[in-house]
Amino acid sequence: MPNDVEMNADKPSDWVRLTSSDGYSFLIKRKVAMMSGTLKNMLSVDSNFKEALANTCPINERYASDSNDVIIQAAVVEKVCEYMSFKAHHESAGPKEEIPVNEFTERIPPEVALEL
Repeated sequence: MPNDVEMNADKPSDWVRLTSSDGYSFLIKRKVAMMSGTLKNMLSVDSNFKEALANTCPINERYASDSNDVIIQAAVVEKVCEYMSFKAHHESAGPKEEIPVNEFTERIPPEVALEL
């Protein structure tokens, strides 16, 4: 098929690993990760951040909510990866081209929506 991706044609540096604070890892294309400004800065080869050198970004933010620590779990990181993939896929859409936003938003369960 003409649109199939050949996995062996990619270099390891074309992929980035995102890890959630509960220990899950997600491998995504670097181009997709670059849809996030934060990840783009972390993965910039000019930055010399350890994330750029290791091609791994830990997503382990913690924040207080009513004095309870909330940990960013795999379900949230998974939806972030899906969103970045959706954004990368529709990046080249023209100004008059309709982007099916409902296609993405319908896949977000209510219990995850507030975490995003």
